[in-house]
Amino acid sequence: MVQIKSPEQIAKMREAGLVVAAIHAATREAAVPGATTKDLDQVARKVLAEHNAKPNFLGYGGFPATICTSVNEVVVHGIPSDDVVLKDGDVISIDCGAIIDGWHGDAAYTAFVGSGHAPELVELSRVTEESMWAGIAAMKQGNRLVDVSRAIETYIRRQPKPGGGRYGIIEDYGGHGIGTEMHMDPHLLNYVDRRRGKGPKLVPGFCLAIEPMVSLGTPKTEVLEDDWTVVTTDGTWSSHWEHSVALTEEGPLVLTSPDGGKAKLAELGIVAAPDPLG
Repeated sequence: MVQIKSPEQIAKMREAGLVVAAIHAATREAAVPGATTKDLDQVARKVLAEHNAKPNFLGYGGFPATICTSVNEVVVHGIPSDDVVLKDGDVISIDCGAIIDGWHGDAAYTAFVGSGHAPELVELSRVTEESMWAGIAAMKQGNRLVDVSRAIETYIRRQPKPGGGRYGIIEDYGGHGIGTEMHMDPHLLNYVDRRRGKGPKLVPGFCLAIEPMVSLGTPKTEVLEDDWTVVTTDGTWSSHWEHSVALTEEGPLVLTSPDGGKAKLAELGIVAAPDPLG
């Protein structure tokens, strides 16, 4: 069952989303050479405390940290550690969430540590982020869930990969519904699987965490012995971007973007819904 939210509930999710945006800003600034991924987790904990918000990752299924810190070939669910020291040239994806009055926000971004990154890595992150926005732009009344998947996949497949070949759209992980829980129905693939049908219609109150994960090589992944860390099977580096999005009567509202998605959606010819928090 898909949980449909009222405008008042979406406003609460917007509060949680802004906390997530604040965590993103603080951890992005802290992701410098010499910092450990545990340092970034501490930064996130401080932001949550400042906003009287709860973490939704800590303890989720036994996860031992506040954020996921996925470096280089790690796709998702990397565990913050004192042993992982960021180096110049690393790529890190940070995934985090927050809870306000029982309502969840969840978002991820990819950042470059230091300088000297290969152009193909910069392009990988760009393609992944832009595919996320293509999916967000497909959050329209009357569309179905598969239209979001199709928009993400189509954008990625239309981008030439430096050096040839195709980007790997990670198969085993995708987006999801979000609301009173972090992960809810429906599951959102980042590609079209015709065996799954068209999925539910998108109606006002429908909320999704849209999160493409893309690698420079394989779409296949494996989980390491810690039962959390997900890596590409061929060791190629990856990128992960995510926003939580609500569909309202007036259009999409990007709950975890500081401006509600207004500027980016305008570039795509779409008017973002008004921010319920003003």
